[in-house]
Amino acid sequence: MANIKSAKKRILVNRTKAARNKAIRSAVKTSIKKVEVAVENKDKEAAQAALTNAISTISKATSKGVYHKNNCARKVSRLTKAVNSIG
Repeated sequence: MANIKSAKKRILVNRTKAARNKAIRSAVKTSIKKVEVAVENKDKEAAQAALTNAISTISKATSKGVYHKNNCARKVSRLTKAVNSIG
């Protein structure tokens, strides 16, 4: 355990941020899975609705600094491509 006051505070702040990031990442993964399940079932309307929600969730995570913008773009691109492949 740290002895210096600023180091103790750093530990607390890092725990808080890690918990927040974990929750946001979990929400992103859940929204991505919903899109993938809808695509697997070939349900175009459900996939479109889930895609809109997923893009929103991913963009929010990116704006909060949890994901890099290119990572966000890649995830959105792959999901959109999957939904468009249902045809």
